[in-house]
Amino acid sequence: MKYGYARVSTVNQDLEAQLQALKNEGCEVIHSEKFTGTKADRPKFKEVLSKLESGDTLVVTKLDRFARSTVDAINTVKALFERGVKVHVLNMGLVEDTPTGRLILTIMSGFAEFERDMIVERTQEGKAIAKQRKDFREGRPNKFTKKQIDHALHLLETHSYTQVEDLTGISKSTLIRAKKKLQSAE
Repeated sequence: MKYGYARVSTVNQDLEAQLQALKNEGCEVIHSEKFTGTKADRPKFKEVLSKLESGDTLVVTKLDRFARSTVDAINTVKALFERGVKVHVLNMGLVEDTPTGRLILTIMSGFAEFERDMIVERTQEGKAIAKQRKDFREGRPNKFTKKQIDHALHLLETHSYTQVEDLTGISKSTLIRAKKKLQSAE
């Protein structure tokens, strides 16, 4: 049986291209998740690994979708080979359990890890440059203005959280945080 695995690192990224590629490859079961690849504990990946049996094929679009590092890729593929599972990485082909196949896997895994490291390095450089600006602020910008939050907190005096959320679009959790922040400032 062909199992597909698709992963993106953040909730805002789209899985559709990977899912379509896996469907086009004929995967009968596809597991997908939005989970950072830097973590070893990826629930859907563990689930697909547990289902694989001898003769099955694991299909991924790119090597970096299932491995965090070169060592991780090699160990994962080696463990799959020992169980009689084939590995097909769409952008590089079927990874074979031969000296040449293992060499290509090692080289490609090294490139994938290098690419990830370069992205992290460039991100850190960009952040360091941005921090030099006097208007730099860490994190995501606030969705609501202080005036909107104050208005919602005022409404809370006579309305429930659900009612205020319906009126303003500000979530209960945001209102609770704003209320706590206001109370601690007093």
